[in-house]
Amino acid sequence: MSASTRTLAVPDGLDGMRVDAGLAKLLGFSRTVVVALVEGGSVLVDGALAGKSDRLVSGAWLEVTLPEVTLPEPNRLPARVAQRVPGLRVLHEDSDVVVVDKPVGVAAHPSPGWTGLTVLDGLAAVGVGVATSGAAERQGIVHRLDVGTSGVMVVAKSEHAYAALKRGFKQRCVDKHYRALVQGHPDPSRGTIDAPIDRHPKHDWRFAVVAGGKSSVTHYEVIEAFRAASLCAVTLETGRTHQIRVHFAAVGHPCCGDLAYGGDPVLASRLGLGRQWLHASRLGFAHPSDGRWMEFTSDDPDDLRGALDVLAEAG
Repeated sequence: MSASTRTLAVPDGLDGMRVDAGLAKLLGFSRTVVVALVEGGSVLVDGALAGKSDRLVSGAWLEVTLPEVTLPEPNRLPARVAQRVPGLRVLHEDSDVVVVDKPVGVAAHPSPGWTGLTVLDGLAAVGVGVATSGAAERQGIVHRLDVGTSGVMVVAKSEHAYAALKRGFKQRCVDKHYRALVQGHPDPSRGTIDAPIDRHPKHDWRFAVVAGGKSSVTHYEVIEAFRAASLCAVTLETGRTHQIRVHFAAVGHPCCGDLAYGGDPVLASRLGLGRQWLHASRLGFAHPSDGRWMEFTSDDPDDLRGALDVLAEAG
């Protein structure tokens, strides 16, 4: 494909945003790709070279020169393989849904760069088929847990269930309960963190509280306090990527073991944690076919219980 130039007006919704952030949203590129275009002189705003930190103005004209590229092969994602996933438990299955208890270290679905086990691989290994709705790599997936987060997940088996569950999550009709061990002692001990979340301005793979980000609301209550940490019951109104981790880090109480979001590596080592102390303990939703309320729970896994034991012994 030869180099081409795209000319487009800045929409009202991007007014005031940095050039790199706004272009990433507008073109669907990663921030890294956009920064490379800007620094290479390939982005003009009203005829002048743009800087990545310049601010966009509604109605201004953007000219973006895209270099010659080699198109990737279709579907560069790892192929889905039916393989047993140790620790993956099926809590419930019917013709519409399958509810699983996801162990740590397992992704919900395949993604670029991830070569480990996935929930979809594990379900295929035990003969559980899922809905074909959704992107090819995440068919049937209506919500996700991070690789480093364990607990209850629901996957759609029928197309009807996929649509109903996606609607339920979007309309906040699903109850999502987590347990999180966070550093220090949140004050107040019961409260709400209401802060918008979007991609981190400097790190593509992280998220942060960002002005103009997506509305994100987390409710928490400290249920047990230790000398160095607090165990919290957490419920979500929204379901942003890394929401609990980002919100607690933003208020100065990152999840224990969460080194990506400011967790103390010394404390993590003392607690024997190789991941964030975060567990999806309960999930409730209306069954997509008959509307009956269903609720499923998961106990803390061994590594998280071990960390609590260490804290309890320390007094």
